[in-house]
Amino acid sequence: MSELFTPVKLGDINLQNRVIMAPLTRCRATVDHIPTDRMATYYGQRAGAGLIIAEATMAIEGNSAFYREPGIYSDQQVAAWRKVTDEVHQQGGKIFLQIWHGGRACHPVLNDGATPVAPSPIAIDGEVHTPEGKKAYVQPESLTADAIHAIVEGFAKAAINAKAAGFDGVEVHGANGYLLDQFLRDGSNKRDDQYGGSLENRSRLLFEVLDAVINIWGSGRVGLRLSPLNSFNSMIDSDPMGMLAYVVEKLNSRKLAYLHMMRADFQQKQTGDVIAIASKGYQGNLIGNMGYDQAEASQAIEKGSLAAVAFGSAYIANPDLAYRFKNGVPLQQPDEATFYTHGDEGYIDYPTAS
Repeated sequence: MSELFTPVKLGDINLQNRVIMAPLTRCRATVDHIPTDRMATYYGQRAGAGLIIAEATMAIEGNSAFYREPGIYSDQQVAAWRKVTDEVHQQGGKIFLQIWHGGRACHPVLNDGATPVAPSPIAIDGEVHTPEGKKAYVQPESLTADAIHAIVEGFAKAAINAKAAGFDGVEVHGANGYLLDQFLRDGSNKRDDQYGGSLENRSRLLFEVLDAVINIWGSGRVGLRLSPLNSFNSMIDSDPMGMLAYVVEKLNSRKLAYLHMMRADFQQKQTGDVIAIASKGYQGNLIGNMGYDQAEASQAIEKGSLAAVAFGSAYIANPDLAYRFKNGVPLQQPDEATFYTHGDEGYIDYPTAS
């Protein structure tokens, strides 16, 4: 039997297999960012994954980068997420919550007119979808030191709330051009204070957030997602591999449950062997993500370069993905037109093989 279907321990979490459900923004929360009953159904259907990593979730109120993404900053949201975690646990699954701040990817239309914040006042090129149609991204305000400290406190509160909601752990979102990634990369971070310039300074916020979250959960129930090559949200760095090598070396002392690496670029503009760099420097559990099929995932696990592999779009159309892999059942193809709609179609209506 392939190593993909063997148990594995990531930090303090014992998983039944190594098929991970990657975090996928689906926009099925309410307009007030409250998880819905259909979200409980959706995640419960996918509980056969070794671990579900739930979608990017607002750690702090007023920082929406999508329309109808969930939050974890209010008691009502905590209660609604509890329905999700209860359903996943009743189905025998494990689920982490990805906590997140959009930074300059947020938009005033989505946040009652509030200007987004970022390390530096540099706007994303392009447009964002809003209830009023596509809107150009706006120039963000540069965060003050006091505001940065408040963000760290906001992530800590989100971690507390995630525990109250019954999650098995949390993943800190440090990828895809959102706030923590914006601080990491020199294309978006032009600061000259203790949060800009050197790699030590640009990674300071990431590690302050991680340490605050670890203080709530313990390191064995905290993961981190990184995407050093991804140019999504106008991201670029002069030395992404050097940045990655520096960060993973500093991560070792934190003894996280896992490091979740996005190995490629959505637009394929930047290339490099992210997994090789991470494997060389990181001493903990490594999860690979982006473009893996079953054969490549199994091979990576069997040769020891990865502890597990996360699958994204395949989990949209195949709620029983691990079962299909294990039993050789062909995969269904997802309907991209329903990725970000708000109803049941293309969300909880994909059939299982059994």
